[in-house]
Amino acid sequence: MGASSGIALKSLQWFNRGIQFACCGLILALTSYFLAAMSNHSINIPTSLRAVEGISGIGVLYTALGILLVCCLAGFTLTSFLAILLDIAFVGAFIYVATVYKDGTSSCSGDNVKTFFGTGSASSTVPATSSGGVPLPSYRTACRMESANLAVAIVAIVFFVISALTELMLGRHRKKEQRFGPSPANNYTSGYGSTRRRTGMLGSIFRRKTAKDTAYNENELPTHTEPDQLRMSYNTDTTHVDNNPTNVY
Repeated sequence: MGASSGIALKSLQWFNRGIQFACCGLILALTSYFLAAMSNHSINIPTSLRAVEGISGIGVLYTALGILLVCCLAGFTLTSFLAILLDIAFVGAFIYVATVYKDGTSSCSGDNVKTFFGTGSASSTVPATSSGGVPLPSYRTACRMESANLAVAIVAIVFFVISALTELMLGRHRKKEQRFGPSPANNYTSGYGSTRRRTGMLGSIFRRKTAKDTAYNENELPTHTEPDQLRMSYNTDTTHVDNNPTNVY
């Protein structure tokens, strides 16, 4: 059961990273087109668009590494802690991306369609101030591209939250797996035993809370068999001798 739950959590994290990678890639592609078209036609480029391109580019690299490393690094304390921090950071970053593309909530039809290229009629093409090789879109197309970026940014926010929670579950699952198997902790039977309590900030995050905590004493000797727990021997006197030895005289 432990192995199957670990595989399920890793599969879920792969799915999360895949969706995040697709979202970051789409935002990067559309934003790069905006920047290329504006630069090619000498249109003023807002600083916010450059920031969005940087965020989405870093997001593509991070999620691509996440997809590749889930199989071998998922659940380790340090890597899980870093992944959770980065996921939370990307939640904030994509909230910023959503605010940059907030005009995507407006209508993409009519005579006053607002885009990064300016405001104009939906059916009109963005006027070029200079010639260039990158074609300019219509105001309707630019508006729909901004709406797509807004929707994708919201999806990315949701999945970064989910991946942070999944990473936390992977970390706790790995700690639980380390206590599994026959050992002195569980009297050499199947099941989960107890391990040394991890202290510090990372330990408080990945340690599963229990109803009763037992103190760990590294100087404590293991429990030995008591005399009354031994079976009387019927074949030899070397295993256990009767408390009342027979008088042979």
